[in-house]
Amino acid sequence: MLDPELPIVDAHHHLWSLPDFEYLAPQFQHDLATGHRVEATVYVECLSNYLSQGPESLQAVGETRFVVEQATSHAQSGASTRLCEAIVGWADLSLGAAVEAVLHAHADAGGGRFRGLRARPTWHEDTRIHPAQTGGPHFLLQAPVLEAVRALGRLDLSLDLWLYHTQLEDVLTLADQCPETRLVLNHCGGPLGVGPYEGQRSEVFLRWRQSMRQLAALPQLRVKLGGLAMPRMGFALDQAPVAPGSECLARLWAPYLETCIELLGAERCMFESNFPVDQVGCSYGVLWNTFKRVTQGCSASERLRLFAGTATDTYRLTPLKF
Repeated sequence: MLDPELPIVDAHHHLWSLPDFEYLAPQFQHDLATGHRVEATVYVECLSNYLSQGPESLQAVGETRFVVEQATSHAQSGASTRLCEAIVGWADLSLGAAVEAVLHAHADAGGGRFRGLRARPTWHEDTRIHPAQTGGPHFLLQAPVLEAVRALGRLDLSLDLWLYHTQLEDVLTLADQCPETRLVLNHCGGPLGVGPYEGQRSEVFLRWRQSMRQLAALPQLRVKLGGLAMPRMGFALDQAPVAPGSECLARLWAPYLETCIELLGAERCMFESNFPVDQVGCSYGVLWNTFKRVTQGCSASERLRLFAGTATDTYRLTPLKF
């Protein structure tokens, strides 16, 4: 285990229980116990444990309640990590300004942990990338959505964003229209590597880097560094006969991670595990070793920001004592 004393805030993970796969606090604790010093975590919505009754607009509040129960049980077990200290929930942004009622319900259910929403307007016309063909292009630019995003800013709540590199121009417009709302770009901005982008890594990288350079000019933007093990990113880790080690992953991912850090600075970048989703490519311990390898050339203060400080500030966590 590399640099076991380096404090970490895992800025992005999920918990869920599916018929064929369960990843709840006990399973996550098994990963947390692999030797890295994970001080706290940020839970991000995954359409899990919704309420089955009541207004449809409020059913997602059930997920926030569920996460608080998981965090409370985890704390009572005596575990040292502050699990789900911040919760990023979900609401239908098409509600416009009326989304405020949902935000207040999340806050009431969150017991002081609720910090904002995540939008997932991922869209691509190619069914190899977006098989369901649900949604549509430019969701973030619809007038009611812009009103909802402004409501987040008024309540000092953030908006996480998961979309593809082909959609990053929409984030520029969103930020211009909603300057008071803190935006958090997930998964390095989604550089795709499958479908029409298979075998086009250099071309995609150049287009992605140009978009990220434009986004770096937005003072309210933060970026989560991770999510690159997902199959859509094209590294085919889920097909590898042997799970790659941190040295291999560091070589594959360094161009993306280093570019984000160079463009936005350590004060606006934070590492995420994206577990259990990224479990398809590597173990939790290997993932954090990868991030530590990539940042060996950073200063001690920069590493503290990347691994813990930026997430602590962005999601208003209890400050860590270094």
